[in-house]
Amino acid sequence: MSNMIDPDVLARATAKVREASGDEVIAEMFRRSMAENLPAVAERLPDGTTFVLTGDIPAMWLRDSAAQLRPYTLLCKDDPALQEVLIGVLHRQLEYVVHDPYANAFNREANGAGHTSDETEMSPWVWERKYEIDSLCFPLDLAYKLWRATGRDDVIDARFKPAAEAILELWTVEQDHEGRSPYRFQRHDDRPSDTLVREGRGRETRPTGMSWSAFRPSDDATDLGFNVPGNMFASVVLGYLEEIATEVLGDEALAARAKELKAEIDEGISRFGTVEHPTYGRVYAYEVDGAGAALLMDDANMPSLLSAPLSGYVAADDPTYLATRKLLLSPENPYYYSGTAASGIGSPHTPPRYIWHIALAVQGISSTSAAERQQLLELLRDTTGGTGLMHEGFDVDDPTQFTREWFSWANAMFCELALVHAGIK
Repeated sequence: MSNMIDPDVLARATAKVREASGDEVIAEMFRRSMAENLPAVAERLPDGTTFVLTGDIPAMWLRDSAAQLRPYTLLCKDDPALQEVLIGVLHRQLEYVVHDPYANAFNREANGAGHTSDETEMSPWVWERKYEIDSLCFPLDLAYKLWRATGRDDVIDARFKPAAEAILELWTVEQDHEGRSPYRFQRHDDRPSDTLVREGRGRETRPTGMSWSAFRPSDDATDLGFNVPGNMFASVVLGYLEEIATEVLGDEALAARAKELKAEIDEGISRFGTVEHPTYGRVYAYEVDGAGAALLMDDANMPSLLSAPLSGYVAADDPTYLATRKLLLSPENPYYYSGTAASGIGSPHTPPRYIWHIALAVQGISSTSAAERQQLLELLRDTTGGTGLMHEGFDVDDPTQFTREWFSWANAMFCELALVHAGIK
């Protein structure tokens, strides 16, 4: 499907990107990505919903399908046709959540495609059942953004409340993973990060107030169970849920449940999710187990600690965030790499010394400095390996060496950085 975004809306946005960046190549990369990215992955279905491929994989990830829409939500106010596509994505996500809130990726129809040999409770609709707390954050975030951007009554339809209740129930259960969780997951391949230890239960944890997650946004298993950036995002969207429950649904009980869980997660992050670092002072940990272990690192996939201002959990000038940011953008973060072509954050999901375009875009969007945003836009422009497109990871010494030639989520994050730099946010 072509022209999912109105040409006039795109032309105005491109002109603002061109003016802000002073760079015709950046402006053209933005225009091309915005024009081509969504039509390449989105399919309008007969039921009015929208199925979104995750780039080069024939399945729809809850996280990726929403993350790919972020720049479009910034421009959809004056584009009714684009609104239809985006609301269709939300409504399909909500149906998937009700079907199986522990699943992270789904099929277009109940065709049984995907990781059918995994030891977990699969269904023909589910492509993969790696439970990630952030996968449930993104539909609530998208619902709120579309409701606020469009003002349309049909954003929050009959699908919303059952999905919200399923999310609340799961997050509450997973506050006590050891005592209450029914979730198990094992995959028998040669990647330890693809499976959970202890016969599919994961490493032992103790309650913190936060909600447990089996996997990270990278689809890699958590080391310590409580993923702090995922819980930060959960806190934010629970605030959104309280607002929607109050203003749209008129459901005081749902609003109260969301408010209470948000307060418990916030307290857990405050008590267990921060540590004192000898160099940087008080910083956020990436993961904790509730028993004293803490992991100081960040991963390129979002939500990350670096992306906390994007999630809405902290302001970009918050002192604890700024201290954490300094740690993350230094060798103290084991996945921060510096080379002759670039420096930035990579992931255990990709080869050593490969950094991610998503992380570079997040670094720019979360910066308080226009000069830093401009520098990172130019770095993204110069590290496509001659393709003019964003990738997953690339070699810090040789950008022609990369993973995933076309990665729609990364293209979307480049576009969001360009829009933020142009004052559209």
